[in-house]
Amino acid sequence: MPRHLPPEVPTPIDFRATSLRALLYIILIGLLMQGVMIEALGLEGQRFSERGFVEPAQSLLLAGSTGLALYVRLTSPRLTHVSLLLLALPLASLIREQDAWLDAWVFDGAWQTLVALLVLPVLFVVIRSRHAFAREFERYANSFSFGLFAAGFLTTYVYSRLFGRSEMWQAILGEAYLRTFKDAAEEVTELFGYTLLFFAMIELVLLVRRWRRLSAD
Repeated sequence: MPRHLPPEVPTPIDFRATSLRALLYIILIGLLMQGVMIEALGLEGQRFSERGFVEPAQSLLLAGSTGLALYVRLTSPRLTHVSLLLLALPLASLIREQDAWLDAWVFDGAWQTLVALLVLPVLFVVIRSRHAFAREFERYANSFSFGLFAAGFLTTYVYSRLFGRSEMWQAILGEAYLRTFKDAAEEVTELFGYTLLFFAMIELVLLVRRWRRLSAD
């Protein structure tokens, strides 16, 4: 029978390590926002499009999150089903972010087909193994990684969609409305959400490594 840590076993994070990671996260956020500023100032006619800074940065963050989730999937038997779901979400979002390229070079609606082919089997596996998934989720839900993941999920898939509504920006700006305002609000908020998801995957990898060390003690 595989050796598992029960949910109540603490997995403490060293204060100095936490402070260092917090500093690195702040620096990364600052660099991303500087990239947004450069796009706003220097890419007239291409701002907040596939040729700008924000959308490629989103794809890079999603690719990083996918790679980290895949690492957890391959190395941690404690989160077999949770890691599958965590892998599917950024990968599906990464496919979605390539919609313009896929529509132009594969076929119109290609990203929807690819996402469906990814998400439906994953959901089938998770639902079929829902009891095992629930046990794993209890272990994961008490972690810093899950807090970041929940914040990133809500920011990206709920708040950014509502904050980027054209109707709201038309009401706010009136006759001064330009679509750029709406695009900037939605895309930059989405960028921050993807950043939180990336941080969550980093923390998940570190959590798995702490579990491994505790198991070896």
